[in-house]
Amino acid sequence: MLRAKNVLLAVTGSIAAYKAAELTRLFIKAGARVKVCMTPEAAEFITPLTLATLSKNPVHTAFTEGEKSSRVWDSHVDLAAWADCMVFAPLTANTLAKMAQGQSDNFLIATYLSARCPVFVATAMDLDMYAHPTTQSNLEALARHGEQVIPSGFGDLASGWVGVGRMAEPQQIIDRMETFMRASQPLYGKRVLLTAGPTHEPIDPVRFIGNHSSGKMGFALARIALELGAAVTVVLGPVAPQFEEEDLVLVPVQTAVEMLEAVRAHFAQSDIFIAAAAVSDYRPRVVSAQKVKREQRALSLELIETPDILSVMGAQKKSQITVGFALETEDEEKNALKKLIEKKADCMVINSLRDPGSGFSHDTNQIKILARDGEKIAFDLKSKLAVAADIFKFILRKYHALRED
Repeated sequence: MLRAKNVLLAVTGSIAAYKAAELTRLFIKAGARVKVCMTPEAAEFITPLTLATLSKNPVHTAFTEGEKSSRVWDSHVDLAAWADCMVFAPLTANTLAKMAQGQSDNFLIATYLSARCPVFVATAMDLDMYAHPTTQSNLEALARHGEQVIPSGFGDLASGWVGVGRMAEPQQIIDRMETFMRASQPLYGKRVLLTAGPTHEPIDPVRFIGNHSSGKMGFALARIALELGAAVTVVLGPVAPQFEEEDLVLVPVQTAVEMLEAVRAHFAQSDIFIAAAAVSDYRPRVVSAQKVKREQRALSLELIETPDILSVMGAQKKSQITVGFALETEDEEKNALKKLIEKKADCMVINSLRDPGSGFSHDTNQIKILARDGEKIAFDLKSKLAVAADIFKFILRKYHALRED
């Protein structure tokens, strides 16, 4: 949820300001771009240099910067417009009161009042300050304004007392932000089912029929689906998972038959099914229980067809949107259109091994998408993550029912 997002971290004068370093690190790790804004009092607890080093951006503290003879204006309006979200952590009772009343007496509050993005606040103060009616009234005022209040936690406080007032831990803040951001995405509440990777069809306990699929395209699709708010299940052939997340379910399989059974188990609960795996078309009729010995110069294998997973799901689908992949070496559009019709898919993604940078193991791909209604759109060579984004943009534009519940 935070990948490529602009996060403006606002730090105020609390001992909990030391946690801003870890929070900044987690934002960067999640792929966000971070800028930090501090009150002068916050600099008494953590240096601007520390946060500038971690965020890789200058820290903003005042309306002007530099020596008297060469001061330049630091625009709070531009900073607020840059942000996709603003996070106050820690938030003191003093700054909270100013926010609730719109008392713009410093750079940080002026930036807050100019912000048009979601604002998250994580309070940090002693237990009596936190429990005071004015503090609670100010928090209620922020909530009415639409700000996302992350409550203080229970524990040891700087005063030596124990109670409610501790700033939420950095990972808790990240989790709360991601939950909020996911709920605003177009696929929130939807379930995406994907197949990815190859299948391995055994000849004996040692050998198999397979292909060079890496699963990169499937995981790129999973990544974008998660960013769009979906819960994602990936039925994964025998390749290593490329990432793991809370809303990502991985179902490992080896063969085409196992992949079909896993897809069947999750298909009814899915809204979108994307068959991105490179499923072996054939498997040996007989699998040897022992390793086949090299006792003759020629070995014959009788092969039979594996199940066509997209066709089976196309015959069973009700309201699901089904998307297939067609990796071709000739007559790409003709072959893909035939598959689209026969498999009762809603759209077919074509990629050709004749296009440089496309196909197995590459980090890039070049695709065309054919829709069942005849629409066709071609894309340039892009990273597989960008290709996945194009595919989901097409799906969301084409099938408006996904956004109508």
